[in-house]
Order: sequence, then structure tokens, then C-alpha cells
Amino acid sequence: MAMNPPDELPRLSLAAPETVEEIARRCAREERAEQLQRESDLENSLAPFRVGSVPYLNAVPLTRGLEDQIHFAPPSELGAMLQRNELDAALLSVVEALFEDRYDILDNIAIASLGEVQSVFLAHRVPLEQITTIQCDAASLTSVNLLRVLLAERGLKPRLTPFQDYAAAPRQEAVLLIGDPALNFRRAGHPHQIWDLGSAWFELTNLPFVYAVWVMRRNLPDGARLRRLLREARDFGLETLDYIISSRTDYDYDFRKDYLGWHIHFHLGMDERRGIERFAELLAKHQLGRVSAPHYVA
Repeated sequence: MAMNPPDELPRLSLAAPETVEEIARRCAREERAEQLQRESDLENSLAPFRVGSVPYLNAVPLTRGLEDQIHFAPPSELGAMLQRNELDAALLSVVEALFEDRYDILDNIAIASLGEVQSVFLAHRVPLEQITTIQCDAASLTSVNLLRVLLAERGLKPRLTPFQDYAAAPRQEAVLLIGDPALNFRRAGHPHQIWDLGSAWFELTNLPFVYAVWVMRRNLPDGARLRRLLREARDFGLETLDYIISSRTDYDYDFRKDYLGWHIHFHLGMDERRGIERFAELLAKHQLGRVSAPHYVA
């Protein structure tokens, strides 16, 4: 076989090196493709399970990829549906699992804060010691009972009454607000003083406070698969938290980044479990309900 002389050997053509901008665009394309694949994997994965979640900004990272399969409603409605066995699991007030000894708590996932939470507070026009009646957003049993505990620890027992008209909140002398309505009120610049219940709890206990958890029917058939799907959605949400913050339209970017990236956290670890236990102790101390020990499942 004839051989080419050395000077006639074909030369290898090397690709031009990528610029920093081209590398960044390629990585972004690959990352987005991976996100779309994970969304596709989670799509329609919940069937036949019936799952509910709260329609608040702070819950968005925990339902990433499952949004179209979830029933969104206020915590009180979700709690009632769970009691009627119309749901198999719901992201709702931790009190639901403390007052009902027939639910499990999915471990390692929560909506919690270590200090100021911003979206759970008492707005008041007069000093706490002078308040006689508090109008309460009764959507969350946890927030109402946290307020009762914090007031009782100060020796205060004002009358708590439910309200439904959020538009009337600015006219109230003292009002408990939670979730997105609380954020809207806070950002509107009303003249009320704000008593942030996350900060008050931390000052009292030096522990994080857990507002919501995945509450699940006990002994649910194939429950391990549902727990795995909820963990995958949480993992997906936290890994793409920057994307969630930048792509959402709630409020403004800086606020979303501060709220979801700083004030709220989404893990349920040793300190959070200690916070739940301390909350249960104080609920019992002030006779605010029959409290059961929380039962965690992995």
C-alpha cells in the first residue's frame, strides 16, 4: 500500500476554542434541558394520590414539577379535606399533625424560619398589653396557636376572633395575617406596628419555628412512592431556586430573593424537630389543645 510522504499527511482540524460567553450559553442550554426532563419525569407522577398545598409563594419550591397535579387551597380547607379522607397528603399547618394522632409528618421537608419570617405577624395600632381583641386570619391553625402561645407566655389573653375580609384588615386595631395577604399588607406601608411571630418565637426559644409540613395519612398504601415523589419535587425546587426566584412575578425580584433565600428555609432537621417539640410543650402548658407526639416518616 502506497504511503503519503510525511509532508502530505492530512492535517487535523482543531475546533476553535469556545469563548466565555459561548460556554455560558451552552451550560445554560444544558441546564434548561435537564430541568425540562425532570419536569417531564414528575408530570402526572402523583396519580392516583390526592395531594394538596397552600397557594402561597413560600410553598412554591416544594411543589416544583407537581403544580398541575395538586389541589391548592388555604390550610384550613386542606385540613378539612384531609380529615374527610379526600386527600392523601397536604402541605399544611404543623398543628394538624400535633392535634390528630392519625397523621405522619414527612421528615426533612418543611416551611420554617430561624427568626423573622415576614409572612406571619400581628399588625397592631396599640401596645400589645392594651390589646383586647385580635381579628385573626383563621386559615392557619399553626399561626393562630403560635400567637396564643406567644401572648400567653407574656401573660396576655386577648379575645381572638376570625375574620374573612382581608380588605378590612387596615382598619383593625389588631389583626393576625399570614401568607401572601400578610406580605401584601406589609408591603403596602400601613401605620400598624408589626410583631413578627417568627422573630418572637426565636427570642422566646432560640429555636426555628416550623409553620408547615407534609402531613400524610398514616398507613397509606404505597406511601413510600408518594414520599419519594414529594422529596424529588423538593430537591428539584431547591436546586432550581434561583430560576424560581427570577421567573416568578410575585412582588419584585429583590423581595423574592430575600424572602425565599433568607427568611424561609425548607429543611426539617434536628433543630426544627426540637422547635416542634417545644411548640407542643407550650400548647399543652397553656391548654390549647390535646397534643400528640409527632410521628415522622422518611
